[in-house]
Amino acid sequence: MGNMLTAEQLFLIDLAATFAPYLIVTLSLNLEYGYGGVPNFGKTIAVAGGAFLVGFLPGRLLAQLLGIEATNYIGNNAQIITRVNGILQTDILLALLILILSLILAMAAGAGLGLIAACPAIRLRAEYLAITFLAIGEVILVTGYNYPELVGGTLGVSIPDTFTWAGELRFPAVTVFMLSIAVIVFLYVQKLTNSPLGRLLRAVRDNEDAALALGKDVTRIRMKTIMLSSALAALGGALYAFYAGSVIATAYHRVGWTFWPWVMVILGGAANNTGVVLGTFYPRARFRCPPEVTFLKLKNLS
Repeated sequence: MGNMLTAEQLFLIDLAATFAPYLIVTLSLNLEYGYGGVPNFGKTIAVAGGAFLVGFLPGRLLAQLLGIEATNYIGNNAQIITRVNGILQTDILLALLILILSLILAMAAGAGLGLIAACPAIRLRAEYLAITFLAIGEVILVTGYNYPELVGGTLGVSIPDTFTWAGELRFPAVTVFMLSIAVIVFLYVQKLTNSPLGRLLRAVRDNEDAALALGKDVTRIRMKTIMLSSALAALGGALYAFYAGSVIATAYHRVGWTFWPWVMVILGGAANNTGVVLGTFYPRARFRCPPEVTFLKLKNLS
């Protein structure tokens, strides 16, 4: 790939690829907080949940389907994944099937984790709800770090490369796919927030007592919002894992996947999906740029 793409092109591809999952996670937070008024300081719950599922399931499933011995999956992870990738390199259909199945299951896992996290805390006041989500997020992280059978504990785990069939164009192919998913999520959230449900969320956010007086089940509305946004956040975590090619629990910490999405929502403006896109791009671009790269240089590359 180095002969086909310049360093500048590789940089832009990497920037776009890491921008996409963050945009999905930030849009999910904007849906929760910007429109629903739910202060979720535990976005890492769903993000890590989606990534952990990708680290746990696809490799084991493919090994089982392909007849590869995987009794000690974590201990022999490198050898197993090497054999799996060798087969996926010539079987595009199987690779894409596993990719789509993993993303769907990651979203389901994210929604389930959102439900589990919200059940004991949904009736709490905003500040206590935020603290509860933050604490549960730490529990998820510690579990992944200290239970090796999940995602390899302190060493992490390699996952199947579902784009290995693209050869030297692997990274551009992954980036196009991730950006396409991010665009679909943006359009979905935009349509959702402009629908009657979006207006209902804003009504609950602005005046909960009035919504209750009109017979709206505020608790149920918030629960559904948390589950939906958690499913989207898990999708972002799963995409990031597939791009990285491995999963380690410490990569899904609260600073990267809770506090930074909050900064991005605040920069872009709560309840403003278009603003969130810009609010997500600026920090990611500044973070990914090496010190010698300026935005003026980036502009000259185009």
